[in-house]
Formats: sequence, C-alpha cells, structure tokens
Amino acid sequence: MIEQTDSVQVHMAYTRCDEDSARIRVFPPNCGRQTEAPPRERHEVAVYDCRPLADQLDMDAAGFALRRSPTAFDGFFDSQTVQAEYYPEIARLLEQALGALAVFVFDHNVRSAERAKRGEHGVRLPVDGAHNDYTLSSGPRRIREILDEHDAAHLAPHRAALINVWRPLRGPVQDHPLAICDARTTQLTDFIPTRIQHFSEDDPDTPHLTGEVFSFRYNPAHRWYYAPDMQADEVLFLKCFDSATDGRARFTGHTGFANPACPEDYLPRESIEARTVVVYPELI
Repeated sequence: MIEQTDSVQVHMAYTRCDEDSARIRVFPPNCGRQTEAPPRERHEVAVYDCRPLADQLDMDAAGFALRRSPTAFDGFFDSQTVQAEYYPEIARLLEQALGALAVFVFDHNVRSAERAKRGEHGVRLPVDGAHNDYTLSSGPRRIREILDEHDAAHLAPHRAALINVWRPLRGPVQDHPLAICDARTTQLTDFIPTRIQHFSEDDPDTPHLTGEVFSFRYNPAHRWYYAPDMQADEVLFLKCFDSATDGRARFTGHTGFANPACPEDYLPRESIEARTVVVYPELI
C-alpha cells in the first residue's frame, strides 16, 4: 500500500455484534417501516483519496478498482431499459477490463435519497453501514444460480467472482460517496454472516428476497478509500466474492458515508450498482 495523507475523517458505521450471526430486514422507503438491523457503532476513521494510486489498484489485491467509462445511456430509472441496454454495456466493460471468459449481469440497484423519499418505485436510499454483499455460503450459491439461469453450468469449473460496478448518475458526488475498505487490511473475522430479507412495495409483510450478506466489524487495521468528486463517466469495480482461495482478495467491506468535506451547494447523489458474475479463463 502507498502511504498518503489526503483524506477525510469520517464517523464510519460498523456493526456492533458479539454473536457469530445477525439479521437484517429491509423495507421500501414509502411503506412507513424502518429497516431492522443489528446495532451500529460509529468509529472515526480516515477515508483516503484513491485517485493518486488508481493506476496501481489491483482487483486481486485491494479488491477494487477505479476506471473511466463514459456512457451514453441515460434511462437509469426505467428498470426494463436498464436490463436491455445497460447490462450488455457493463458486460462488455468487464470482459475487456478483466479479461473475462464470460460476464453475466443479473441485478442492479438505483439509489437516490430525493427520489426514494418521494416514494418512487424501485429507488433506494444510499447505504450507511459497512458490509459485503455475499458470504462464504451465499457467494458460491449465487454463482451457481446465475450460471444455471443462463444455461452456462459448463462454466462451473472455472474461477468466478461476484463483482459490482458502481456509477454515479450525475456528478460530482460530494454528499454521500462510496467508501471501500482495502481487502489487504481485513481478515475473515471482521465479517459477520447476516441473514437479510428484502420486502417490496407490493407486499411489505412477506419477504420477496432472502439471502445472506456479511456485516462488518470494526478493526483499527482497516484502511478506507474513496474517489472524491466522482463523475458519471467513472465507475468503481468492487469484488464481493471470489471462488479462488489462493490468497487473493475475496471480499471488500464498503458503504456510503456522509462526507464532512461536502460543500453547501452540492448535487444530491444518484447512483447505480450493477451486480455481475465474472467468469475467468482459469480453472479452480
């Protein structure tokens, strides 16, 4: 890691949990019910500017990377259009950038505090709590499911990773940027397996999606990074699981955070994260 001093001091939201597991229930913003989650605790941490070392970030070491990726697509609030037009664009981007054998884009989240508070369907609030999207059990299961859905079970012997592609819909992002913890500064005991249930606007009483994520415990060794003033022609690659067990990065704690350096005339954040399975040529 390269030492640097350009950073902001942030009260990072970690999970406070002495147990080996936890539970989260996520409700849509317009249903009047608050998300239920294990208690959080704030720790003051430095979040460093990753731009000076962007050319040196390695997905297999740090677990994340910053790339420039202009797009002409602008239909981000229409889910069907996103799937039809944006998913193929993201697949091509990852194939080229990571030398992938195949890429399957299978889900996405659009986040906007303003639109979510107005009750727009399918729009979520930015996350304020460190986590990782998959675990040692849910990661392999999700990869198998996606390969089966795409008639690609023959690719199962290959190394595969669950990688998110995070993009601002407009910039600069100043109020609630995405922070990512360098995977080299984490250990498996920092991650808490957490059962998560998502509820929809149509039925806020029955979960329409159940899975398992990692909540994130505080560790003073953690080193956090972000890309200040991110623009819509930039993306962050974020590795949430890797089937390889040879010492490379497998998980990356991440979260949005309230930026103390945000100016008064900021543009509220709007962003999209596309979820993908990236299949590599090598066998495991």
